[in-house]
Amino acid sequence: MKLICNQRVFSACINTVQKAVSSKTTLPILKGILIATYGQQLKLVGTDLEIGIENYIDAEILSPGAVVLSSRILGDIIRKLPDADIEIEVDDNNTTTIRCENSEFTLVGQPAIEFPELSRVEEEEGYRLPQDLFKNMIKQTVFATAVDETRPILTGVLMELQEESINMVALDGYRLALRQANTRNSHNNKAVIPSKTLNEINRILLEEENTDVEIFFTDRHVLFNMNKIRVISRLLEGDFINYKQIIPKEYKVRAKVNTKKLLNSMERASLLAKEGKNNLVKFSIRDEIMNITSNAEIGKVFESVSIELEGEDIDIGFNSKYFLEALKIIDSEEIYLEFTTSVSPCIVKPVDHSNYTYLILPVRLVG
Repeated sequence: MKLICNQRVFSACINTVQKAVSSKTTLPILKGILIATYGQQLKLVGTDLEIGIENYIDAEILSPGAVVLSSRILGDIIRKLPDADIEIEVDDNNTTTIRCENSEFTLVGQPAIEFPELSRVEEEEGYRLPQDLFKNMIKQTVFATAVDETRPILTGVLMELQEESINMVALDGYRLALRQANTRNSHNNKAVIPSKTLNEINRILLEEENTDVEIFFTDRHVLFNMNKIRVISRLLEGDFINYKQIIPKEYKVRAKVNTKKLLNSMERASLLAKEGKNNLVKFSIRDEIMNITSNAEIGKVFESVSIELEGEDIDIGFNSKYFLEALKIIDSEEIYLEFTTSVSPCIVKPVDHSNYTYLILPVRLVG
């Protein structure tokens, strides 16, 4: 194999596929990146057998071939080379020579035939989403997935695709995040996508990109096609919780509050809350004021935020971390906080649209 490509383009390509390479694997071949010619393009592939990323770049192919090279070493080398053309040459023993201006590296490669093939996903009946919308939907849900593996299905995000809409839902037993959007789909589908996959896609997607993401499913895998980047991931198996039963249909108390002001107050209150045992902040809602307090052994904090109140007064406590994570990803100027009782879930919603719903369980107040 022999080819010429641009250093900057090649480095960016390596950086993309490295997101699927695991440093903890016991299989040496999985610590590498597959580099293969594909017509007049160069294909790079990284995988940890759970997720695989393919990236295609333009290159001058002088002779076809393929090789597997150490992801870490290759990435470090290419990153340090000058922004110029790189020549890559691989002999029959997989010995790889990389030349760029006054630099020359020789690496011991592995045979491409030993690299695992990514699962095949037929690109027939698929779905399309604008990249900026998909990125926003990931950002507003994936943070609420479970971290521990006791209930594996909750470590992923449920994606529901219907004829007129798409829903993405994440929950971990303490909070729930639901993001909805209007789309036109040819058929219905639903699947649970691992949070790791969506986090990597979120890093790949460009907010200013105008193109769509194409999504294709099989029973066990999903393919995300983003221009010259393809991400193939396994799906999580099992039944997702019926989240619609969890979300309250009514409320007795509703407070309208400025998102930024509440976020700032919560961030200050959490400075002491996280010194306590359960990260507790207490909301005391009276008339047009919401007082936020937190007590810890090292001291206490008092914050006051103006609100518009419907309903009666209420005292309720929350884990400040869970509340802050929601406030940080809501991009509306004002939000509603909806309560039923001091031991029932709180619903957080934007005032200006109904596309986002966040539910958080309260912490029981003592005394």
